Amino acid sequence: MPTDSPAAAVPRPLKLAAAVVAAEGLTLAILGIAEAFTIQSARLVLGLTTTAFFILYGGGLVLVARGLSRASTWSRGPAVFAQLIQLLVAYSFWGSATKPVAVALGVAAVGVLIGVFQKASMEALTDDPTKDHPVL
Repeated sequence: MPTDSPAAAVPRPLKLAAAVVAAEGLTLAILGIAEAFTIQSARLVLGLTTTAFFILYGGGLVLVARGLSRASTWSRGPAVFAQLIQLLVAYSFWGSATKPVAVALGVAAVGVLIGVFQKASMEALTDDPTKDHPVL
């Protein structure tokens, strides 16, 4: 039986993964804005490029989160890729003073990966050309 709301077809693990990816994106965008306020003239180019990178990457993650929340097939690849990068970043923070940051980044990345690779999420994200056209 078809549902009236596409959101109803999105499984809970995928919705949770989308929420975490959205939080990651918003955090990066906020860090980019904060970076803009600390740019010094001696390091102008570095400050501007860091600001632009954080804001663009954060915005991209928000778009990916929107795609995941709508079970758009295109969003799976970028979501997985971003979380694999985040696992590497978490590993780079593994040290005495930054260990809590590493744990938070790692837990978030693994949580998203688990949510995306759940059976129900994989089925929702499958690109099935016959799904919208039952005649085919």
